[in-house]
Amino acid sequence: MTIRAVLADDDVLLREGLAGLLEQAGIEVVGKAGDADTAVALVGRTAPDIAILDVRMPPDRTAGLTAAETIRSRHPGTGVLVLSAHVAVEHALQLLSAEGGVGYLLKNRVTDVASFVEAVQRVAAGGSVVDPDLVRELVNARRRVDPLAPLSPREREVLALMAEGRSNAGIAQQLWLAEGTVEKHVRSILAKLELPETEGDHRRVLAVVRYLEAR
Repeated sequence: MTIRAVLADDDVLLREGLAGLLEQAGIEVVGKAGDADTAVALVGRTAPDIAILDVRMPPDRTAGLTAAETIRSRHPGTGVLVLSAHVAVEHALQLLSAEGGVGYLLKNRVTDVASFVEAVQRVAAGGSVVDPDLVRELVNARRRVDPLAPLSPREREVLALMAEGRSNAGIAQQLWLAEGTVEKHVRSILAKLELPETEGDHRRVLAVVRYLEAR
């Protein structure tokens, strides 16, 4: 079956150029828009398989993203592919948190026509597409954020021994500390890692899990 698409970008030349690429690939462009509101209205009228939206369109800098979320909410059967000039991790994660039929690509990927068309086809079929630069940014961001950063060097030592399964007495013996001092360190660790007391979870175990995830 022929894929039907709505295309929205406030740059007329880019919009028409994308429309030409899609039509040459056998994808029917059933509507074109230069702003977010028109794009949402077109999707409602034409029920396309996919809406391809620029992030920055009138009336504001993230109108395309807002339109994408509206389309996903009102028309869950329509895939949404958002194009952006720059990597915006927060915007991308907000969009990609939806299930199936979503994609986020940088505009420079359009120059690889075969890959762009493949991305459109995948999203239209209910799949997901994530730009490689976004993946790298997410990996780097994860590396930059150390969940154990609030802990002092001594608290890290205590937590590492907790991860080995040692009791407070065992930690005290290993570090040549009073057991009461170790207990204070443990309380401080739990507080700094923001592990509240609950009936269902063991805070000490959760602290160890946090330590292992950070390694």
